[in-house]
Amino acid sequence: MLSRGALFAAVVALAVYGASNVSASPATAHPSQRVLKDIVIWLSTNFDLPRILINPNIEIVPRAEIEARRYKGSLWLAPHDIAVESQRGPLGAREVVAVYDDAMKTIYLPEGWTGTTPAEQSVLVHEMVHHLQGLGELKYDCPPAREQLAYAAQDEWLRLSGLNLADEFEIDPFTLAISTRCIY
Repeated sequence: MLSRGALFAAVVALAVYGASNVSASPATAHPSQRVLKDIVIWLSTNFDLPRILINPNIEIVPRAEIEARRYKGSLWLAPHDIAVESQRGPLGAREVVAVYDDAMKTIYLPEGWTGTTPAEQSVLVHEMVHHLQGLGELKYDCPPAREQLAYAAQDEWLRLSGLNLADEFEIDPFTLAISTRCIY
């Protein structure tokens, strides 16, 4: 028997796959408004996040644009979230998977994102955490500190499918610790 959380994740997964608006590229999909609402409800139920049902803008862009947005402006002045795919080399050299821009209230997902796998869905969950943090005007000591909750939610989402951050994204406990702490 599926747990309530796993059942909810399965419903969201079906909604992402079955109700996505297909964009110009048939291998890419936009998450539906229903999926975004369901993720907000899941996040606010399971984590200390506000239930604000204002959806972010979502743009599907080339990976090169996501990488360029990683360095747009100062992260300390205008927070941007960066979800990374793996730890190939130094922490700063990991491949960027998605970016959230607080000022634009926009999640940038890569071309080819379909949301059909738990790993892809977890990236959207991670970015939705930052969207709710921004809308809720939640305060953190520094931008990396807000990553702690985003990674916890992403990991929990993956665990509903028997997966984890370490295996799916090569984010081990040490990498997670230094990615979520204020280092002055």
